[in-house]
Amino acid sequence: MHATIDLSRYRTPLANLDAVDPNDAGPYATDDDGREAAAEDLDELIERMAELQRKFYADGRFALLLVLQALDAGGKDGTIRRALSGLNPQGVRVRSFKRPTELELAHDFLWRIHQAAPRKGEIGVFNRSHYEDVLVVRVDGLVPEDVWRRRYEHIVAFERLLHDAGTHFVKVYLHIDRDEQRERLQKRLDDPSRHWKFDANDLRVRAQWDDYRAAFAEMFARTGHEPTPWLIVPANRKWYRDLVVATAMVEAMEALDLRWPEPSVDLSAFTVGD
Repeated sequence: MHATIDLSRYRTPLANLDAVDPNDAGPYATDDDGREAAAEDLDELIERMAELQRKFYADGRFALLLVLQALDAGGKDGTIRRALSGLNPQGVRVRSFKRPTELELAHDFLWRIHQAAPRKGEIGVFNRSHYEDVLVVRVDGLVPEDVWRRRYEHIVAFERLLHDAGTHFVKVYLHIDRDEQRERLQKRLDDPSRHWKFDANDLRVRAQWDDYRAAFAEMFARTGHEPTPWLIVPANRKWYRDLVVATAMVEAMEALDLRWPEPSVDLSAFTVGD
């Protein structure tokens, strides 16, 4: 590894939207040499993550949940595609939470989330999550304020329940600025191969930038403490974003007391014949 990223700079409750520069590149230069070093480091992290996943899966005592939140064009899909590229798909489950179905709306807001929580030995990825129920619900006024405000307590209790049962969290907010979002949305309009990613609703949400910023700030303050803090990841530079997320995943697994399971029988009694 050429450089080490200090995640504490981005971790709540110390970090906040004003304290983290979306253009930050940490210990890396932003020229070609810096990006080349970053690419090499990411390859090493991806390889290390794959090694850890094998032991994590075999151990079977823990689950790991990566929660990704961002504004439109924040880079959630790209982060999954690149930062997690070395993981074995058999041990990973990605769930994207969109508008609730009629069935889901007939239950409490965490009902669909709990069903998607990773089992032990599994890595779960939430592309958007239960936090939409204190974000879009708040900004668009879909439920009364006294309803969504109580949800902070529900979320904290829910995550503590999962944590106590062996699920460890990496909660990530991909932090881009308004100019970067504009450029990314414009690319979706200019490039026919990206038209499918554009939604006219993106422009309405973009006009709510300040409202969402306030909603995210309160979300970090109310739900960003141990044992499930948030990482506010600088995400204007996609290559650095991927490095930070990969670092967080590797550190989360390295912090666990992972063990290879003991065989159920005495293997010294066995040999493999011709």
